[in-house]
Amino acid sequence: MPEENAAAEVTAAAQVTAAEVTAAEVARLAGVGRAAVSNWRRRHADFPKPVGGTETSPSFSLDEVEHWLRAQGKLAEVPLRERVWQQIAAHPGGAVTALGQAGGALLVVRDRPADWLELTAVSDARMATLLRPVLDQVLGARLGPGHALAEIPLGPAAVPLLRAAAELAAELGARQAFEFLLGRHLDANPRQYTLTPDGLAALMAALAGPSARTVLDPACGTGTLLRAVRGATALHAQDSAPELAALAALRLALNGTPQVRAAAGDSLRADAFAQATVDAVLCHPPFNERGWGHEELAYDPRWEYGFPARTESELAWVQHALAHLREGGTAVLLMPPAVAARRSGRRIRADLLRRGALRAVVALPAGAAPPYGIPLHLWVLRRPAPHAAPPAGLLLIDTAALAAADDRPRSAWPAVHEAVQDAWSAYDRTGSVAQAPGVSRVVPVIELLDDDVDLTPARHLPPPTAGGGPAELTAVRERLGETLGRAARLTPPAAAAPAGGTVRPPMTTVGELARAGALELHTGTGGGTGSAPVLTEQDVYTGTGPSGTLAPTADEPVLTAPGDVLVPLVGGAAIARVVDEALAGAVPGRGLALLRPDPDALDPWFLAGFLRGTANTRRASSHASTATRLDVRRLQLPRLPLAQQQSYGLRFRALAEFEDALRLAGRLGEQLVQGFHDGLSDGTVTPE
Repeated sequence: MPEENAAAEVTAAAQVTAAEVTAAEVARLAGVGRAAVSNWRRRHADFPKPVGGTETSPSFSLDEVEHWLRAQGKLAEVPLRERVWQQIAAHPGGAVTALGQAGGALLVVRDRPADWLELTAVSDARMATLLRPVLDQVLGARLGPGHALAEIPLGPAAVPLLRAAAELAAELGARQAFEFLLGRHLDANPRQYTLTPDGLAALMAALAGPSARTVLDPACGTGTLLRAVRGATALHAQDSAPELAALAALRLALNGTPQVRAAAGDSLRADAFAQATVDAVLCHPPFNERGWGHEELAYDPRWEYGFPARTESELAWVQHALAHLREGGTAVLLMPPAVAARRSGRRIRADLLRRGALRAVVALPAGAAPPYGIPLHLWVLRRPAPHAAPPAGLLLIDTAALAAADDRPRSAWPAVHEAVQDAWSAYDRTGSVAQAPGVSRVVPVIELLDDDVDLTPARHLPPPTAGGGPAELTAVRERLGETLGRAARLTPPAAAAPAGGTVRPPMTTVGELARAGALELHTGTGGGTGSAPVLTEQDVYTGTGPSGTLAPTADEPVLTAPGDVLVPLVGGAAIARVVDEALAGAVPGRGLALLRPDPDALDPWFLAGFLRGTANTRRASSHASTATRLDVRRLQLPRLPLAQQQSYGLRFRALAEFEDALRLAGRLGEQLVQGFHDGLSDGTVTPE
């Protein structure tokens, strides 16, 4: 038996070291774009051969790639964070098991640094034996008895990963090291997890109030909502997926000092905290679940406000949250908008209103959280005291108008956060809030208790004053006149044919220019670290500013710089946009290619102008069943001296200015027409 165990450990260790990397990860190791890796594979016969993956997405041996990069002088040393991540990704037990092992070690490093130093001074086999009781003590102290990480496997094969994780903690800090590794895992598996964006989590935590000391999330996911809470002494987390409960427990334990209690299981069917009452509940529950337990939970005491219909799983989560609140405690839940209006839930909504449990409904802008195309709602609830008078009105907030300002609906999140928090704070203190047309209003409960009990904010808010009133409409009209005059002045002169007839110069492609170093080619992801705005495909098509929000990943994003050229890859339209100072510093979103020309070799306006040619785009496009995709490498442009390029560039730039003026005139015209329609229909503008 000892020989068999030793053999198993050696096999596992071999699997760990035989890490594989994709082309994108090779690019990350070398600090280059993915296009450079493709070039290396074509140009260098000795580049490592694929050892796995697929034909379109091959993987390579990490050891072979490292050796080749060093031999080529393209790599001095693999960055520590990349080495640790590759050990996580290649772990024979899976990335979640590896993250559990690394996270446990990071907890020991943070909470028992002296013990960790002693442990690292012995052999791997001895360290694995000695680490188990220390880890159990640390986890027990932070997570309590029966925690979700009791079965973390430890053996000599795991020790290299644990040592590497500790080394990364010395470089980044224990919490930051785990956040980096977890972020990489989530980024590598985007379809496996439904994530709550950090900005939304911060807003939900703020609405719960600064006095919340004990907080529960019954559908915790990776723990993002509880991580946003400040000043808590105890955090309770439960999720139906055991791996998420374990990752959330480690994340929360490493994030601060509150007592953490995490459990795996379906909170509605098997509530791990059935006896707990807390100051606040934050929850992003699963949406539209039919199998939430309707049959077996018919007589559950949590249904104080009515038994939810099979189609009303969200109202079951609402009442689960209320059942765990102390008197006066606050719950904030993310909801699909249909919950506010479905007829099957009207009786429960009515009882929540009558008894003062539901205090606010906030309509968020589309894109605040997945599914990103739907404007989700926040419900703010409070556990009413038995004999307290319910509030006379419900606070309704619609943030659509705030998010639509300046054509940047999603980058306006700070304004959304501030407006929602200010309105809720005023309402929470006084029971009222100054009415803001189209944005917020306290609606008397009696107005809402009709046959539908429809709580959709937009249906109960007074419309915004037409275009800001007559004065604003006059200003829009004047601006439209100026813009139309500018468009007339920018109208291109009459076209002239070349004197000697059409002469086609020698052509080259974007791919050839990239290989020659005349330009860099990057593919947008819309993800990275920091808080930079994101340029979406729609922004490029419409000529507006960045409207996207950054998807949090561990990678450093490529930021736009003046002179870059952005090209949408899907849709088939001929469009290319040159980045100016106003657009610099943004992250290219998914579906965009960023071309960065060498200014000594290529004029950006010349490049963008020729890329917009209809025939050029048609030649470089391929057609799937539902979409047209552009292969930007196949786009062509003539080989011309820089001075001649600049001559073309001046003309293309003038055309772009004319196009921008036409777009602005169109938007102003629509605003003026709609403003007059609204003003005439609501009486704020007279027909004379």
